[in-house]
Amino acid sequence: MLTLGLLVACSSDDERPYVERPVEEIYNEAHATMLANDYFEAAELFDEVERQHPYSTWATKAQLMAAYSYYKINEYDQAILAAQRFLQLHPGNESAPYAFYLIAVSYYEQIADIGRDQNVTKMALGSLQELVRRYPASEYARDARLKIDLARDHLAGKEMEIGRFYLRRGTPIAAINRFRVVIESFQTTTHSAEALHRLTEAYLQLGVKKEAQTAAAVLGHNFPGSPWYQDSYLLLTGVDLRPEGDPDSWITKTWKKVF
Repeated sequence: MLTLGLLVACSSDDERPYVERPVEEIYNEAHATMLANDYFEAAELFDEVERQHPYSTWATKAQLMAAYSYYKINEYDQAILAAQRFLQLHPGNESAPYAFYLIAVSYYEQIADIGRDQNVTKMALGSLQELVRRYPASEYARDARLKIDLARDHLAGKEMEIGRFYLRRGTPIAAINRFRVVIESFQTTTHSAEALHRLTEAYLQLGVKKEAQTAAAVLGHNFPGSPWYQDSYLLLTGVDLRPEGDPDSWITKTWKKVF
């Protein structure tokens, strides 16, 4: 009964029992466990390396390997914390770019559909941009740049969704504010053409003809074959107007800043 009681006590304790072992032995077991795709056990063993031998060179490696192991089992918060800890303790380490990359992709893989809150998308974008800014020539920067484009497109899509909602509700000013964000901050995304069309639509609802004409003119100049331009052209001609750019419009000025 005493033995059974001890076993129950140990199994109910979430923390691995402390059994002092040589650092190489723990690390090698952790590495072998990771190669066997048992990432949960590997993460715990890598953590154990640091717990028992915090000042060893093995602990430095183990911190990053623990972050990777947590990432592999979708324990993204743990992966981010482990990678951040690695960077705090070893900011100049040669593996720092990879730590930044682990943080970025851990956020990136949590991006939800545009119907949900996009805070994690913003975190992913910020982390990816930080990686590219710090290590533009690293082997991770190319993938980060691709993911930056996708994250920006996702954020623009969220703004478009909200803008369309306001437009359907008959609140064009609120809609314009959302479409304006796309033009000012996400102009190079796939949503730019539609944003310009929706601006044409919203300004016409308000009776602000010059801005509607300018949005359509910018749309026609940059996306002449787009079906969104055809829609905008029909909207304008339906009220005896034509696309015509106004050099003093915020739309014209904003577009020129980027292109």
